Amino acid sequence: MTPNPVHLDKIKATLLSLLIATAGGLTAWLIDLPIPFLLGSTIAVTSASLSGVRIYIPDRLRGFVFFSLGIQAGSGVSPGILDQMVLWPVSFLMLFVALVLVTSLTYLMLRKGFGWDGPTSLFSALPGALSFVLVAAMGTSANMVKITVIQCVRLLLLIGFLAPLLAIIARNAPHVVVEVDYDWTIQEAIILLVCGGAGALLGYYSRIPGGMMLGALLASGILHATSIVTAVVPRSIADIGLIVLGVLIGSRVGAEHRTQLMRYLPAALLAFLIGTAASFVAALVVWLLLDIHPAQIALAFAPGALEALTVIAFSLGVDPSYVASHHVVRFLMIAFSVPFLARFVAR
Repeated sequence: MTPNPVHLDKIKATLLSLLIATAGGLTAWLIDLPIPFLLGSTIAVTSASLSGVRIYIPDRLRGFVFFSLGIQAGSGVSPGILDQMVLWPVSFLMLFVALVLVTSLTYLMLRKGFGWDGPTSLFSALPGALSFVLVAAMGTSANMVKITVIQCVRLLLLIGFLAPLLAIIARNAPHVVVEVDYDWTIQEAIILLVCGGAGALLGYYSRIPGGMMLGALLASGILHATSIVTAVVPRSIADIGLIVLGVLIGSRVGAEHRTQLMRYLPAALLAFLIGTAASFVAALVVWLLLDIHPAQIALAFAPGALEALTVIAFSLGVDPSYVASHHVVRFLMIAFSVPFLARFVAR
């Protein structure tokens, strides 16, 4: 039987796309970029697509990405996070205030100031939960080029400015060592895969933006919060998913978008300034009211980059549980509000 030329072309394009994304992810990892396997793969694939390389990914791999990222994100929800919320209610309240301020102010700036459409402005304005925001945006009419530029530039600026500053103010921060459990049992793996798969299917058929990832996240989060499953999903699984997600994002950008990228940089810079200013105000209130080290507050309230900021917290000797719990809670706030907000702004 003669191979189908179209089928062979898709296979070649898929392999080439994954190779480019993997190379980009590994390069970003080697030079210590934040969320390297997502940012690196996205930048590499986007650059290749802009230069005219055909980027392709089959639908089956999309499902794997959404499922793996959902169960990995849900594994960050633990009984310890509930304890943190009881311990610092004012801090989490101000986190919610900061989220509303950053999202609403950035949305208005993009919508009224730059004339962007509602869905694009919304997904560009959301701080943090980058993987979920990009996945959810794919299921709407939002402009993925604009969203990718805004979110990635904001993240790079956030880490670039925040890390050196924190290296100074974290010198006297309390040091806490947190052990992470990566030891899986067969029973736990089966429970997580079955429940996560069921949640992903329910989310898929619900037709809400990012529903498949949200369903897997919710199932994994419940299992971990109730200690039915205690082990954290290995980082390597999520990294593979992030590489494929980079292909999905980069494939939305083509050679015809070359001239548009520079036009979006002013909007990205303003979004970063608005997000940083609003988060600073909320963090300042927490610092004035509570006995928490400024470095912990700065890391917890920085608008985005759960993985990168938690790693920075570890490296600087700052209590990572306080930092991670705030970013996980913000992730959940965004994940559960996006389906409703997306439908509202699309009217």
